[in-house]
Amino acid sequence: MRIAEHIAALEAGGQALAEAAAEAGPDAEVPTCPGWRVRDLLRHTTTVHRWATAFVVEGHTSYHPDGGEPALDGDELLAYYREGHAGLVAALRAAPETLECWTFLPAPSPLAFWARRQAHETLVHRADAESALASGPGAIAPASAVDGIDELLCGFHGGDKSRVRSPEPRVLRVRATDTGDLWNVRLSAVEPPRTERGTPAAATEWGAADVELAGPADRLYLTLWNRLPADAVTLTGDDAVARLWRENSAVT
Repeated sequence: MRIAEHIAALEAGGQALAEAAAEAGPDAEVPTCPGWRVRDLLRHTTTVHRWATAFVVEGHTSYHPDGGEPALDGDELLAYYREGHAGLVAALRAAPETLECWTFLPAPSPLAFWARRQAHETLVHRADAESALASGPGAIAPASAVDGIDELLCGFHGGDKSRVRSPEPRVLRVRATDTGDLWNVRLSAVEPPRTERGTPAAATEWGAADVELAGPADRLYLTLWNRLPADAVTLTGDDAVARLWRENSAVT
């Protein structure tokens, strides 16, 4: 996905998050984030948005902590969230392609990193806000979902900080039935997951998997982020491998 596409996804996702939060109300429980209510979700997300904006606007080249969560609630908090989200979108659109600042995952450029990371930060939390409604999380564009699976598997879980380890070598396969994308995730006791990306034809070369998760890309995306239950997609094979993922893959 291009930077402009990530920013557009961030803009639309953030607006949908605000709409869901307004409909649910600040005291509504967020089932996908146990112990949180909508006000907690808004406080967290606006803090992250404003933290990211500071890197883009101020060009910090090393880690800087966030400014802390606001002690706002109700309509004031929702307005503050909307303001921070709009500021992040505007900052990314105005930033030069030559932007230099701190990042924490591999990316073609700092601008590409922050546009992508904040798009997915917001899409996942949009699903959290929508989980507070009877309708539950809505659909996510397949292209964004596929890109988000890439970021999760190859980015967050491609580094040493990943806690997903298996006592014995195992293979988790992820198959997007609507886009044809395929991921082969090799688990071991000593290394972080090693992910290969391919098309259905690659499965023959990769060999058998211990478990496969299959379904539309957006359902896979939210399932891998532990925002949908395991039965939101089709599981074939050893469900112990799928449980290992769910129990150890949370990104903090």
